[in-house]
Amino acid sequence: MERPGEERAGLNEATLGEGGMPGSRMGSPGMRAAGPASAGMVEGGAGAGDQGSEPAGVARGEAPPAEAARGAAAAGDAAVVPGGAAATPTASGDGEAAGVAALEERLERFRERFARARREIERVVVGQPQVVSEVLWALLAGGHVLLEGVPGLGKTALVRALGRVLGLRFSRIQFTPDLMPGDLLGTSILEEQPGGRRGWRWEPGPIWANLVLADEVNRATPKTQSALLEAMAERQVTAGGATRPLPRPFFVLATQNPLEMEGTYALPEAQLDRFLFKVLVPYPDEATLAEIARLTTGLAEPVPEPVVGGEAEVLEWLELTRGVLVADEVLAQAARLVAMTHPQHPEAPEAVRRFVRYGASPRGLQALLLGAKARALAAGRLNVSYEDLAAVLRPALRHRVLLNFEGEAAGVDADTVLEELAAVLEEQAHA
Repeated sequence: MERPGEERAGLNEATLGEGGMPGSRMGSPGMRAAGPASAGMVEGGAGAGDQGSEPAGVARGEAPPAEAARGAAAAGDAAVVPGGAAATPTASGDGEAAGVAALEERLERFRERFARARREIERVVVGQPQVVSEVLWALLAGGHVLLEGVPGLGKTALVRALGRVLGLRFSRIQFTPDLMPGDLLGTSILEEQPGGRRGWRWEPGPIWANLVLADEVNRATPKTQSALLEAMAERQVTAGGATRPLPRPFFVLATQNPLEMEGTYALPEAQLDRFLFKVLVPYPDEATLAEIARLTTGLAEPVPEPVVGGEAEVLEWLELTRGVLVADEVLAQAARLVAMTHPQHPEAPEAVRRFVRYGASPRGLQALLLGAKARALAAGRLNVSYEDLAAVLRPALRHRVLLNFEGEAAGVDADTVLEELAAVLEEQAHA
């Protein structure tokens, strides 16, 4: 199955060794008890990256990471080190204590760096905490983001700030109708070589960066959009008779204007499905407008400070996210929600049966789970709750639910349909 997110790096099941994630059975108030942990990560295709079936744990809420780690070490489960080699936990208390201490240090470093990164971004992107949160969750999950909003709301500023704070290579591409695939990916140049001979040299295009801003992506022709699709899906570029891998990590944050549709090319469903999240950027209120004006009309505009150590540390964050546990019961509920987006499902809500032509694909379930894992980790938890599923339900599925003619004529949008699914999830969480 094709799956969004970054390729998993050596995480498998249960407890991880030094520097890994715990496979402990965690419990606390506010989350529902579930069945035993299950394993099973499989190799597969690439949507926004590689992902297998999720490891399951017991998910009734949040235990402090230290307690969760100690429980994992005491359980004596099999371990997988970040390099991917399986190991059996040592029977000695010293070995267990060392593994717990390494995990606690790793998680504490993540919490501190992640909080600082968020604060630096919010110095530039004012009054959009939900947008910042959803973009950061998608980044932790290793997926691409489609930002939709009218001009002037800070979408480009958000992506620039993200690249600077994370220490990643940033590139901006302005999509226009005359943009060709070679302008995006790169081209081979015939040049004079030593000895008087001529040869071809590959000149990379602007897509060769860790963080790519595809500005007004719906203005490019389908030919150019398809070139971007390969880069998003496979994280590689085929051009000039060769296939070249893109830098890792690799994220595409695309923007589109929902108002100005003349001269645009609507993204096909297959390409929309490659975006982990679709994030709506709302218009700010009056207080936020005043703060934006104060910050941007003075002698010096705010500049975020670099916080994260670049590619290696971001890849470590992606690995941590993959290690967050999903209980069997939570996984089953997530699968049920995605299935209920299809009008032929026997439990589909009234709005789905009436207004939806086609529901979410299996990538919708992958996006839902990866986003929930990212939100749980950002909140300091190592297992997924129903609240995490509810928080990422709309950004993960709104671009994957296709409305029929009746829905479009009635002015219904995907979020209206998903509200009924969110109500189903809330009932289940309080059952």
